[in-house]
Amino acid sequence: MKRFLVFLIVATTTMAVQAQYYRSNRSTTPFSEGKFYVGASLTGLDLSYSGIDNFKAAGSAHVGYLALDNLMITAEAGLDCSDDKCHSLLAGVGGRYYIEQNGLFLGAKVNYVHGFKSYNDVMPGVEVGYAFFLSRTVTVEPSIYYNQSFKRHSDYSRIGLKLGIGVYL
Repeated sequence: MKRFLVFLIVATTTMAVQAQYYRSNRSTTPFSEGKFYVGASLTGLDLSYSGIDNFKAAGSAHVGYLALDNLMITAEAGLDCSDDKCHSLLAGVGGRYYIEQNGLFLGAKVNYVHGFKSYNDVMPGVEVGYAFFLSRTVTVEPSIYYNQSFKRHSDYSRIGLKLGIGVYL
């Protein structure tokens, strides 16, 4: 619970700082149409929960394109590990909507998950996060996510925190 509260405090503080920065630099919006995005994220490390795993870590790579101002289309590929061994691969598509000039984003996606022990699932998911700009193009992106399993809800659905890094080109 302490980690979650610290995360909320840091996210709220960074949003206020970031909003002030973009108010003073309105001519340069990072979420304008035609930009590309490349990113990677790490989740788990005891920050996610499901009914079947004790320890959980996952990594994924993302690419995206801002088709319209503040609206990004994304693709994702990743590896999911728990209890000291990797057990599934995932691939998916989705989208993000950036709330105008403050870095807060809402995301939705659908992933196909292929488990190494004859486990296959289609998992839609949602996330809420914040793109904190370290420079004009590089971001740190903490987010909260939920992935819904159609295979077995109580064991494979997942809620957790994700920490990503992104580059807007």
